[in-house]
Amino acid sequence: MKFGKITVALALALGCAACRKKPAVAVSPPPVPVRTDGVIDLRMATFNIRYENDGDRDFRSWRLRIVPAVKAIRSMRPDVFGVQEALHGQVADLRASLPDFDFHGIGRDDGKKEGEYSGIFYRSDRFDADVTDAGTFWLSDTPEVPGSKTWGNDVTRIATWIRLVDRSTGRGFYVFNTHWDHKNQPSREKAALLLAKRIDDRRKQSEPVVLLGDFNAVEGNAAVAYLRGKPVTLAGQKQTWTHGLVDAFDTLYPAKGNRTTLHFWSGKRDGDRNVDHILVSPGAKLIAADIFTGKAPWPSDHFPVTAQIVFPATS
Repeated sequence: MKFGKITVALALALGCAACRKKPAVAVSPPPVPVRTDGVIDLRMATFNIRYENDGDRDFRSWRLRIVPAVKAIRSMRPDVFGVQEALHGQVADLRASLPDFDFHGIGRDDGKKEGEYSGIFYRSDRFDADVTDAGTFWLSDTPEVPGSKTWGNDVTRIATWIRLVDRSTGRGFYVFNTHWDHKNQPSREKAALLLAKRIDDRRKQSEPVVLLGDFNAVEGNAAVAYLRGKPVTLAGQKQTWTHGLVDAFDTLYPAKGNRTTLHFWSGKRDGDRNVDHILVSPGAKLIAADIFTGKAPWPSDHFPVTAQIVFPATS
């Protein structure tokens, strides 16, 4: 009897040891279909998620908004999306809740973790990030100096960019994400000029561009119009950007009335307070665009904007 108990105990111990020694099986990411036509088909979104602050109580507090925010993102099904006003803790919450996305961005106050991010999320199973062609610059006369603001705006403003390579085609494209000043029009105009120059100076100029952001300005604002290639008076001079981009929503719905994105927690789209934009390189095919309202409780005082765009192989 004693021998039997020892034998059984030994067998169990050896069995458990064998279980512990089983090698871990690597889990491969889901395969991405290869497109032989070279077309890049993208679902994009821009989302000002409203910074976390003690003054936002009840349903406006971030702890109650994180779930609706993630639900909204999942409902939009973006391949790439930009966020504005995200503090470091909010970025961490989104990254933990969206494990199938990678992230690029830094805080605007110190170039590390302090202050709001204008960050970019992108699907990790579809895109490779070119980290040699990515970064953040400050919307000021000293764009490489963290925290700098020299254009009369009281709040620091930034733009973040990254070059992504689509694994399904092997083609690259650029994503820029920005958040302009909410009070100072000269600052917005100078921001438009700097962004245009940075886009023009990108390393691979043959590759297309998507510009996302909360511009704190509607389509007809001179700074936004300049980015769209319209002749405007900017910074005291008549100017036209020869490489102007295309506004996805306004191009598809130029006469649509209920286009408000900054709804101030009202949940209403009616009006023309459309300050959140997705701009793309000319030659892109615009499949769809929308202002995603969703349902209460609202995840932000802004509605996110979405667009489905196609960059043909020749773009």
